[in-house]
Amino acid sequence: MDVPDRRSALITGASAGLAAGIAPALARDGFAHVAITYRTTAPDATIAAIAASGASASALRVDFLGDPASIAGALAEHAQAHGPFDTLVHAVGPMILKRFERLTLDDYQAMFDGNVRSAVLAAQAVLPSMRAAGFGRLIFFGSLDAQETRPFRGFAFYGAAKSALTAFARTLAVEEARHGITVNVVVPGDIREKSIDRAAALQREGRSPRRRSGSYEDVADVVRFLAAPERDFVTGAVIAVSGGLTQADERNEPAE
Repeated sequence: MDVPDRRSALITGASAGLAAGIAPALARDGFAHVAITYRTTAPDATIAAIAASGASASALRVDFLGDPASIAGALAEHAQAHGPFDTLVHAVGPMILKRFERLTLDDYQAMFDGNVRSAVLAAQAVLPSMRAAGFGRLIFFGSLDAQETRPFRGFAFYGAAKSALTAFARTLAVEEARHGITVNVVVPGDIREKSIDRAAALQREGRSPRRRSGSYEDVADVVRFLAAPERDFVTGAVIAVSGGLTQADERNEPAE
C-alpha cells in the first residue's frame, strides 16, 4: 500500500448538509487539501471551517444535473489544479418524494442524473490518478432502501436510483481492489438537522430505535474510518448510520 505523502480529498455537495461537517473532519485527520463542490449555497463557511482545521481548501461550482461534458471538464480541471485526489466523498444526491402517480419523467431524470450519473462522473474524475498511485478511497452516500429493495411510499425513483448507485459502487469495489482502491457506501439515516453535532443530538429525541437524533459527526466518524489508510480490507461495504432505523416511518410519507 503506497499512501500519498500529501493526502487530498474531493467532497461533493459540501457547502451545506452533512458533507459540510465531514470536510473539516478530514482536515483535522491530516488531509493537506480538501476540495468541495457546491451548486447554489455559498461555500464560504465550509472553506473557512476547513482552513481553521488545518488544511488548504478550494471550491468548485458544479451542477450535477447539467451537461455531463461540462461537468467532466470542470472536475478534470479542478483535479489538475488541486489534486490528485486520493479520496472521494460523494455526498451529492437530490431527493424527490412523491407517489408514482405524481412523478414525471423530469423527476426520473433528476433522480438518476443527480444520484447515479453524478457518481459516475465523480468517479471518472478521480480514478485514473488513484490507479496510477496504487491507492484510493471512494465513499458514496446511499439510502436505507438501497442495499435490498424495500417498498417505502414515495420513494419509487429515489430508491431505484440509490439502489443503482449501490450496485455501481459495489461493482467498482471488486474491479478496483487490485489497484489498492476501496469503494464503500455510507447510509445516513433519517437525520433532519444536518448541522448539529453529537452533543446537541444527544439532547434531542429521535424516532429511531436509538431514540435520539443523528448528527453530522455520527456520519463523519464512519467516513473518517473508511478514508483511513489502514482500512484497505474494508471494501464493498454498505454501512448504515441510522440509530437502528431500518424502515420508513409516517414522516417519510408524502402528504395526501
